[in-house]
Formats: sequence, C-alpha cells, structure tokens
Amino acid sequence: MRVLVVEDDKNLREQLSGALTDAGYTVDSADNGEDGQFLGETEPYDLAILDLGLPKVDGLSVLKAWRKDGRSMPVLILSARDRWSEKVEGLDLGANDYVTKPFHMAELLARVRANVRRQTDHQSSVLEVGELRLNAATGQVTVNGAPIKLTAYQYKVLDYLMHHAGRIVSRSELTEKIYSQDHERDSNTIEVFIGILRRKIGTNRIITEKGLGYRLVDPAEQQ
Repeated sequence: MRVLVVEDDKNLREQLSGALTDAGYTVDSADNGEDGQFLGETEPYDLAILDLGLPKVDGLSVLKAWRKDGRSMPVLILSARDRWSEKVEGLDLGANDYVTKPFHMAELLARVRANVRRQTDHQSSVLEVGELRLNAATGQVTVNGAPIKLTAYQYKVLDYLMHHAGRIVSRSELTEKIYSQDHERDSNTIEVFIGILRRKIGTNRIITEKGLGYRLVDPAEQQ
C-alpha cells in the first residue's frame, strides 16, 4: 500500500514517513502544496495524509484539485485544534477523515488502516485468505497458525495481494504500489518476490495468470 504525506513541518513529516514505513507502507512525501498536488495527480496512492496549512498551495485547494481531477484515494487531513471550520470544509470537499494536531502516532496509524480497509471493502485489520493470515496492525503473517518471516518488500507485495485477493494484479500495478516515487523501479524483481513468497506461504496460493499478472487464492476453494 502506497501513502502520500504532504506536511511542511520537517520533523512531523519525517516522523509520519518513518512510522508509516515501519508499518509496511510505501511512502512519498512533499513539503508544500504545489508538489503534493502534483504527486497526488500523477502517482497511484492508496491514501494521502494532507496538512491544511501548507506553503505555495493550501491543503484545501490541493484537496479540491485532487477531487476535481477525479482522484478518489482516501484523504486524511491534519488540522490545528483552532481551525475547526477548515476541518468541516475539508470534509465537505471530499476528505475521508481528519486528525487534530497534536496527535498520537498510534491513533493516526489506526485511522490509516481503517481508511485503507474501507477502500478495499475489508472490515478488519486481520486479512484472511484460507489459512493465510495477515495482521495489518502488527505486521504478523501466519500460515496454518505458524508465523512466516518476510522482508519489507515481500510483506508489501503480500499485503497488497491480500487486500485485493481473488482479483488479478498486474506486475506494473505491484511495482507502482511497493516502490516510492524516487526509487528505481524494476518490475522484474516482482517475479523474484512472488517466487520467494510462494516458497514461504505455499506454491498454490499465488496463481500466475499468463500475460496478466498474479492472483492470490485460497487453495481449498480451487479444488
């Protein structure tokens, strides 16, 4: 899952990016509204965290431009406690949630997970496909109850496939979702990650749809 953080406060931006990265998300960031608006209009994010008080272009204008451009990713706005009217306007413009500064990072991460779940029609932070289980809140993955150790990128690939279980996900889509904007992208490495995941979670859980991509399934339902 890929998240955009648009926040002009350097310390807070780095804290948010670090916490989200540690939680398994791919993170891009911008320190002003102009750059944030451009990234949101040109990159496929699963969620954006948007401060309202931004230089160059304010957060409400950025949000309005995204929605006018047809960008439907969930947007969580950050607002100072005394700017309640902007929070209301932000929600009216299409924001999905807001967090008031200062906030606890654990609460923000929980709100991020909740908005991503709603976007992918999941009701819980625990994703299950047959005996394969991923807890998005803790990052733990198990198969038949046994814990599976994954690297950061292996986890990102599996997390995205599980959020979209049953449907075909192309290599290019996975590449866009697991790498940040400034990372050198190589779709060939996706095949490597898929091969490693198959060895760790079972070879019959990820099906290759020739020429199209990959599909995560419950092997018991394929028999």
